Amino acid sequence: MSEQGRRTPPLVADRRYPAKGSNVSRGSGSKAKPRRATGKGGSVKRGGGSGRPPGGGGRGPTRKGGRGPRRNPIVAFFSGTLRFILKLLWRVVWRVTAVIVLLVAASALYVTTTLPEASALVDGRARGSVTMLDREGSVFAWRGEQFGGAVDAATVSRHLRNAVVATEDKRFYQHFGVSPRGIAGAIRINLREGRGPLSGHGGSTITQQTAKLMCLGVEYDPDEWKNQREYEADCRETSLWRKMKEAVYAIAMEIKYSKDEILTIYLNRAYMGGGAYGAEAAAQRFFGKSAREVDPAEGAMLAGLLTAPTTYAPTNNLERAQDRADVVLALMEEQGYLTDDEALYAEQHPAQLSEAAEAKSGGYFADWVMSTGPDFFTRDTTADVIIRTTLDQRIQRAAEGAMKAVFEDKVKDSSKAQAAVVVMSADGAVRAMVGGRKTGVSGVFNRATQARRQTGSAFKPFVYATALELGRSPLDTVVDEPITIDIPGSGPWTPKNYTGKHYGRVTLAEALKNSLNIPAIKVSENVGRENVRQVANGFGLKSDLAEGPALALGASESTLIEMTGAYAGILNGGSSVTPYGLVDLRLQGDEEPLMDKDGGIGERVIREDAARQLIWMMEKVVSEGTGHRARLSDRQAAGKTGTTQAARDAWFVGFTADYVAGVWMGYDDNTPLTGVTGGGLPAEIWHEVMTRVNEGVPVRPLPMDPPVPPTQPQPEEDDVVNSVVNKVRNSIWGAGASEGMESR
Repeated sequence: MSEQGRRTPPLVADRRYPAKGSNVSRGSGSKAKPRRATGKGGSVKRGGGSGRPPGGGGRGPTRKGGRGPRRNPIVAFFSGTLRFILKLLWRVVWRVTAVIVLLVAASALYVTTTLPEASALVDGRARGSVTMLDREGSVFAWRGEQFGGAVDAATVSRHLRNAVVATEDKRFYQHFGVSPRGIAGAIRINLREGRGPLSGHGGSTITQQTAKLMCLGVEYDPDEWKNQREYEADCRETSLWRKMKEAVYAIAMEIKYSKDEILTIYLNRAYMGGGAYGAEAAAQRFFGKSAREVDPAEGAMLAGLLTAPTTYAPTNNLERAQDRADVVLALMEEQGYLTDDEALYAEQHPAQLSEAAEAKSGGYFADWVMSTGPDFFTRDTTADVIIRTTLDQRIQRAAEGAMKAVFEDKVKDSSKAQAAVVVMSADGAVRAMVGGRKTGVSGVFNRATQARRQTGSAFKPFVYATALELGRSPLDTVVDEPITIDIPGSGPWTPKNYTGKHYGRVTLAEALKNSLNIPAIKVSENVGRENVRQVANGFGLKSDLAEGPALALGASESTLIEMTGAYAGILNGGSSVTPYGLVDLRLQGDEEPLMDKDGGIGERVIREDAARQLIWMMEKVVSEGTGHRARLSDRQAAGKTGTTQAARDAWFVGFTADYVAGVWMGYDDNTPLTGVTGGGLPAEIWHEVMTRVNEGVPVRPLPMDPPVPPTQPQPEEDDVVNSVVNKVRNSIWGAGASEGMESR
């Protein structure tokens, strides 16, 4: 059968075009017919008569090497759209990133031109510091913003340097000023802890922290900022814009300075607690040594301060500071800065405070010295000042320990009663000061210098000093008897002795020894209140003294340091004394002082022989009278008790041949003391203080002269106060003069 008439099979896709290299027979003037696929050897592959591929009609499975199945048009649309968006975003992102990188680089290069040399940046304080030395030249207190001097990252103790890097920025030597990994980690932690991305952990490198310490190069300007605090708050701002500026500044620093220079700036400018700025000041402040000498435990403690200087300051809580140091030591060990044995040894031998650091910040004495010096060299200084003082730390410890011991043994734990102690030499040089029961503090109310309280019978020595100065003798007599004085505006006033009894004729020495009130009033009136006031003023009692007869009984107010200084004037032979604590003041690094003080002795108030007789009278107060609880076992002592109206104040002030000490006791709110007089707890505190103060001090007699007995008996008509009973100077008595009368 011929092939003509056969139905030509439909062309399938792979038959539309001839196979490569096949021959196609072409007829003249006719279209070439496509050649059918041939099998192996050139023979024609035949189907089952229809010419279609096996498998039936329609498009069958693709042959090997053919196209896959057609994709879902919806999926194809969205996938294509996504690919387009991603490509577009990539093009935008890398272009924007490139622009940002160029801008940051340009900004950093510009900032680099504004940066000074690294050596000019080590001291960033706005204010200066005050370092106080005791009488032996040892540091015992700091004030202001302490800077111990510049340290260098290359020469500082390697343990401190390694501790800082391990704690603050372990990749410090690898990054370019900013650590993207650190920032990402900090943001993740902040979000996980429920804070904002920039709140809490900052991920800042040491370089960024240094940039912040430099306030990004913005200097403090009093005309622009309300105060230093507002300026510092702006420097610590954590907004996104601020962080970007900080990053630029940090990169600029990396361009300008070496890593060691950046670390040097950081170690010198960082605040490390206790008023110390920089590693050197902190090492001196807490350990009494240079930052070049600190061991691993000390270096770890200093590095631990950088996170929270006030919280971890060892002067605030030593145990907490040591716990923080253990964390730092673990980081140092983990990062290879310490061996296992070195880390273990440091943990077992934690850093301890020096004696100066144990003394905190100098307590009440340092506060008082700061208040007595010129403001521009103390409280408001912009320079570093060294002040040499009169403080004797042995005596300071004695005073603190004595007061604490008496309160623990004799006062209830629930009592709110306060006490203060001042110890000084006869020239007014203050050797110790305790301004309250809580010792080792600063910046608090100082009862030794700030509390003005009625003095009670502690004022009586100045009444008798006036009488002796005017020629009276300790053996002159006065009649102790009931008297009533009419005070204009107040009516009749009948003073009484503390015991409520009268003792008839007594000598002036006996009247002072037993603290009799009526004889003191009579003597004061006889010699003249104005003269008594003048003598008291001369000895340093500068406050307004009472106008009426109550002057003799200590109705006037004074401070403990004034009273102690006035008694020092009696001890030194009758010359005035100005209590002082500042010996000399100089700028750090200077040899010559800018100001100094040779002593506190001033003009003579009473004759030396009168002073020596008064000391004899006051010695009887301690050896035989109301102050017998102050008696010392190994040496002579003289003094006077004082108890005011309703026992609101109790005093004992006295001296040995070498030291004068004053003790006050009472409540801050003027609540009356219960069962306490000047001859009680204050005398016991004084005894305990002076026992400790004079330990090891050679025994010397008091500079006193006993009076010469009169050759003839003194007639009663010559009684020094006979004229007082009926002769009263009403013109100078004021209202309220009867306050504080029953004094002892």
